[in-house]
Amino acid sequence: MRILACNSNRPLAEAVCAYLNLPLTKASIRRFSDMEVFVEIEENVRGADVFVIQSTSFPANDNLMELLVTLDALRRGSARRITAVMPYFGYARQDRKSGPRTPISAKLVANLITVAGADRVLTVDLHAGQIQGFFDIPLDNLYGAPVFAKHILEKYHGEDVMMVSPDVGGVVRARALAKRLDADLAIIDKRRERAGMSEVMNIIGDVEDRHCILVDDIVDSAGTLCNAAAALSEAGAVSVAAYVTHGVLSGGAVARVTSSPLTSMVITDTILATEAVRVAANIEPLTMAPLLAEAIHRIAEEKSVSSLFN
Repeated sequence: MRILACNSNRPLAEAVCAYLNLPLTKASIRRFSDMEVFVEIEENVRGADVFVIQSTSFPANDNLMELLVTLDALRRGSARRITAVMPYFGYARQDRKSGPRTPISAKLVANLITVAGADRVLTVDLHAGQIQGFFDIPLDNLYGAPVFAKHILEKYHGEDVMMVSPDVGGVVRARALAKRLDADLAIIDKRRERAGMSEVMNIIGDVEDRHCILVDDIVDSAGTLCNAAAALSEAGAVSVAAYVTHGVLSGGAVARVTSSPLTSMVITDTILATEAVRVAANIEPLTMAPLLAEAIHRIAEEKSVSSLFN
């Protein structure tokens, strides 16, 4: 088994390797003067089971191209099996036609990864479960719920907590975490007036005098989460926190979170944290390295991955 890291999130790859007690495979991933991507694998990978760790986060196109070129290099180097480990799968929000003459970019990216040489894909908390069907190769979708549940139990031991979905689309995700914690579930009924803007309309569930925990897979502009936190505070919640798998946090998102009623927002390291995120007072990191490492080990040993979540 070999672990290879591209440039998007090297600290996570190093943490996975430390957990598995394996060295990172040596590779040179660099740019020509016109920003073309060039990859050279500096070790023999013939007949090897190779796992390439690369999140397609900002800059999404550069990181995606790095992954595709690396997959091609490994295929031409005669690797026996190549697994694209994508902790954050970019373009996942473009999973359907949102209007006339618009693309389904998630399907396009799935095709690119397959054609480039991946034999299987490992990812975390896909934005939409149906994206698994876009691939003609096996895909393992890991869930952040067990990691979140453990952290919540340690932090809110004995407290009256309520899981909250910030919109109707995230109910399944929030319900799964609520079931693990034997907690109640509330839902924010939200109407989006235009892209990037949201308005909280109603709270379904009694949140008064309870510790509310918003659960989501992606936080980008953070407008939805901050509006939801304000609404929950106004409805009498003792405190409002958020647990989000992928901290995209673009534009002024970090400033929005730090000035919001959120006591804390826990994000995982599927996306490399920026300096602004690292110094933010109410943003807390949580690592996915042990979960990813265990899944990689099970894939290499041809063992069940789904049993991780039983």
